[in-house]
Amino acid sequence: MDLEKKVRELAEEKIVEIARPDIFVVDVKVSGNKVVILLDGDRGAGIDECAQVSRYVGFKLEEGELIADAYNLEVSSPGIDTPLMLVRQYTKNIGRTVSVKMPDGTKREGKLLAVNDNDIVIEEKIKEKGKKAALVEAAIPMEQITEIKVLISFK
Repeated sequence: MDLEKKVRELAEEKIVEIARPDIFVVDVKVSGNKVVILLDGDRGAGIDECAQVSRYVGFKLEEGELIADAYNLEVSSPGIDTPLMLVRQYTKNIGRTVSVKMPDGTKREGKLLAVNDNDIVIEEKIKEKGKKAALVEAAIPMEQITEIKVLISFK
């Protein structure tokens, strides 16, 4: 049995039960005696939803004796420094400033304008020597994105 797959199925069952179709499972990791479930939502995932999923998954894991030893179950929404993992998360963050890591290690920054299955479009500030910075729209193919994070401004 694939424990990560089973945990994901249990979390998704509970999400359907609490009638919040805007919430989705971003990731499930099982490492040793630690089970981590990351939830997000088109309108965010709050502590109540995380707690409900945690109780349900914990109960089902114990009921089915799916983990033999004591374990730690953690259900949360991704932290501010967690890279976006799903296109659905990209869409939710249209209008925000993102940092996009490219395969060669370089980073591009700009406002996320659009997302589709093939690429994203960002508005980058391009500064050429001796000229005023210009805003330029740039499409970045999905396969060229190694990591994307939302940048938080405290201005």
